[in-house]
Amino acid sequence: MRSLTFEEVLAEGNRRSLGRAEEIVGIVIRHPDRFEELFDCIFSEDEIVRMRASDALEKVCRQRPDLFQPYTSTLLTEVSKINQPSVQWHLAQIIARLTLNTKDKATAISVLKINLLQSKDWIVLNWTLDSLAKFALDDARLRQWFIGVLRQYQGSDYKSIASRARKLLAQLEE
Repeated sequence: MRSLTFEEVLAEGNRRSLGRAEEIVGIVIRHPDRFEELFDCIFSEDEIVRMRASDALEKVCRQRPDLFQPYTSTLLTEVSKINQPSVQWHLAQIIARLTLNTKDKATAISVLKINLLQSKDWIVLNWTLDSLAKFALDDARLRQWFIGVLRQYQGSDYKSIASRARKLLAQLEE
């Protein structure tokens, strides 16, 4: 009997859950040579597979950000164009954990700014603010711009966004 591909595993189960994504994370951590198979799932035609794959990738990134280095360009170009909130917020979390060169850092900041301007999803906005704050810590020009953005988001109708904006503003103004 053949074993299932990651895409087949991620497609299984209740479509309102993460399914077996956590199981895939464990497999990739134990067998990093399977990372590319998981990464490719983010381009699935099935939005549930993309959601679960992006969740699994973010969890892998917490433990093994080094696995993402060969995929940095693809993350910042192709993955960043996927117009799906669950992919966008996980991408924000991932790129904030990567070691980026100057060019890639500028591209990452641009991707985050675009998501901040275009997204209406409260989770995307929260994680984008969080990731931009990490970049702003090391960049005085970005920090100056971002402090203005955070001041605006303090008045968000979403309590979680307003709260995060206040928290990040306090950190950046220290």
